[in-house]
Amino acid sequence: MSFFTSDIVRAEMAEITMLQEDIYCNVFTFPTMNTEEKKFHIALLEKLLNKQKVLYTRLCLSDDPEAVEMKERIVESATMMGMPPNVDMNVIFNNMKGLIEMMREQLDISEEEE
Repeated sequence: MSFFTSDIVRAEMAEITMLQEDIYCNVFTFPTMNTEEKKFHIALLEKLLNKQKVLYTRLCLSDDPEAVEMKERIVESATMMGMPPNVDMNVIFNNMKGLIEMMREQLDISEEEE
């Protein structure tokens, strides 16, 4: 069975796509969102990141040629966005998780100040 014909992988990729669309549609309105909307947006970011990390791990564990190719494209994309060519993607995922936590903390601080 090919990596991408797996029902689990297909369902996860479909959910990743839906999350990305939801997030991208609202990214520019984030500053004008109320606190609850911002919390929801941050939760979506975290959910997306976790699903991307799991998918990337699955890609790393697969020897399916299409999975290997997709993993290489992800690494190439990260490099084109300015990441060092030999960076471990898990480091990037962990850094992104830290940024999401910082967003959540800043939102909590601003909520306390209100």
